[in-house]
Amino acid sequence: MQRAARLAHHQANRLPLALRSFSTQAASNASTPQPPSPPPPPPPEKTHFGGMSDEDRIFTNLYGLHDPFLKGAMKRGDWYRTKDLVLKGTDWIVNEVKKSGLRGRGGAGFPSGLKWSFMPKVSDGRPSYLVVNADESEPGTCKDREIMRHDPHKLLEGCLIAGVGMRARAAYIYIRGEYVNERNNLEIARKEAYAAGLLGKNACGTGYDFDVHIHYGAGAYICGEETALLESLEGKQGKPRLSSSNDTVVGSVVDGTTCLLLSRVGLLSRCCRSTYVMTC
Repeated sequence: MQRAARLAHHQANRLPLALRSFSTQAASNASTPQPPSPPPPPPPEKTHFGGMSDEDRIFTNLYGLHDPFLKGAMKRGDWYRTKDLVLKGTDWIVNEVKKSGLRGRGGAGFPSGLKWSFMPKVSDGRPSYLVVNADESEPGTCKDREIMRHDPHKLLEGCLIAGVGMRARAAYIYIRGEYVNERNNLEIARKEAYAAGLLGKNACGTGYDFDVHIHYGAGAYICGEETALLESLEGKQGKPRLSSSNDTVVGSVVDGTTCLLLSRVGLLSRCCRSTYVMTC
């Protein structure tokens, strides 16, 4: 009994002493400055976005970090051996586009190579045209504007390759009227391409004559629709056509015309070059 009483008295005396020592230690730690913790290491540089590596990217200047015009474009691989692609001929270009699996960006996802093959194989004397839909009037859509503003030569090179594939002699790029900076850069790039002999008569030294014209719309939303765009291009009101005729065969000014989205045309050089130039 006495032993239990002494043990309880001893424990009661130890508790205040432990509390006093703990508070003294805490006060001393608070008064002593602690060295700052080292900063965390910086995150590794991100070079992969999604499932695509940098070397597989086609539009490599969408953010405008590099020169958008001819000198910078050629450093990024534009206009590289384009003459060889053109000289491979119409059928080869169409077949390469078919094999690439390139499709339209619309809801139907129509195969591009198949659409091109609808163009008349034998001319009746009337010219054929390529129309590039760069109207982009869908609210919130801004993919084409970055291509025109920062990678215009990729579009122009694609026009030439697509034109040869369709047996067209000229391309008309229909740009949304509000796109001022985009059309200015595209105009500069077009002048550079003509001055360098890449477009116009004997384009790229191939003996093939191909012109590119730029047409400015008036900001009408409906002109993003293919037939309304063709109506506007002909100087009429931009209203969809009521006929069910195939505009790939009978289109602008009653001649053979194919209307393509801008983003699809910009991909063409890569589709053909990856299977020919890169394997030579």
